[in-house]
Amino acid sequence: MRRPNEPYSHIVFALIATAMLSYSACVYSADNTADSGQSMFSFSGFGTLGEVHSSDDRADFTSTIFKPNGAGYSHNWSGDVDSLIAAQVNATFTRQLSAMVQVISEQNSDNTYEPHVEWANIKYQLTPVLSLRIGRIVLPSFLISDNRNVGYANPWVRPPLEIYNLVPLSTNDGADASYTVHTGRVAQTFVGVYGQNNTNIVGGGSSHARHTWLIADTIDSGAATFHISYQQTRLSVDSLNDFFDAFRQFGSQGIALADKYDVDHSLVKSLGIGAMYDPGRWFATAEWGTTDFSSVLGKSTGWYASGGYRLAKFTPYLTYGMIKVNSNTSDPGLTVAAFPPSLAGTATGLNAALNYILGSTPVQTTISSGVRWDFMRNADLKFQYDHIRLGAGSPGVLIDLQPGFQRGSTVNLISIAIDFVF
Repeated sequence: MRRPNEPYSHIVFALIATAMLSYSACVYSADNTADSGQSMFSFSGFGTLGEVHSSDDRADFTSTIFKPNGAGYSHNWSGDVDSLIAAQVNATFTRQLSAMVQVISEQNSDNTYEPHVEWANIKYQLTPVLSLRIGRIVLPSFLISDNRNVGYANPWVRPPLEIYNLVPLSTNDGADASYTVHTGRVAQTFVGVYGQNNTNIVGGGSSHARHTWLIADTIDSGAATFHISYQQTRLSVDSLNDFFDAFRQFGSQGIALADKYDVDHSLVKSLGIGAMYDPGRWFATAEWGTTDFSSVLGKSTGWYASGGYRLAKFTPYLTYGMIKVNSNTSDPGLTVAAFPPSLAGTATGLNAALNYILGSTPVQTTISSGVRWDFMRNADLKFQYDHIRLGAGSPGVLIDLQPGFQRGSTVNLISIAIDFVF
């Protein structure tokens, strides 16, 4: 769900390399391909057609911070929140060498639907249990990171934002290694990731995640799955550079505030833990996570628990989620009285802006109920109702706040979605 602001620079290399490897593989494994009778390339896709209504017309509800508007103030009913279409091409050159490209069209930060490359990577299977990938790959921060965009693969209309907004970036430009250990019925997969991400943000500018590294462990045993991950990155946000530079013009006090809250190359640390049990007739899943931005973006902790029961083609479900802030939501800022009248107004404005950002860290609880109807093969219809109680003084995950919006209020959402795969 991220918006890369360099959608082709890293991908062009991957595609050129893929083409070269494809030619090489065709030369050296033509006999194997012919003997197997299998096509080298396969095509698949998925999508969601959704509509969302919000009871609050003074702010917008969106599914990610990278979308500029949604349901509520901008639209009474919005199809931008959840709708998307994606296509994926997989290429198998040899038993060891493969590649894939996935392209998604959804609402971008500039309010367009221009397709972007979500994944594009080359994979080499060194041994039956060890593989390496290079290119644009998934960032496995949470339990369903691989499928967070595939509505059909999940019971809900969208993954609970109390967890999945903690690390809104879903991809990484770099490399990963995966090692799987089998012990009886238990399969344990260790993943190590290193790379970077460049993402366009709403209102212009971009964010840059550098020197990102992640380690994850996933354990599968029958109907049970357990996932844990830890990651670090150095984050910069272009649009905030001038803001904190302005603080530094106010002497030692301003420099101290800028050093405390600046996002430029700030160290971000995230931990995620999740578990799922799905024996077929019913499912139960829960996740917990925390992210510390070491900056004005704060430190947050979230969790959710969800369960449902399958009755023929219908799956009713319930979810409870919570996100809270573990850092300051306000700061006295600059001592306005210490500056001459010519600077007092600017200092007051900087203080107000700083506290607006600090106070925008999401705090909320959400109770969701819904039903999934698998009305045909490879397609489902979902209805979901969300009751969101915003934390005191917090806008929760809502954006585009308008005059008259009440922080700490309640919001009700109605979501309808059709998911499909092909």
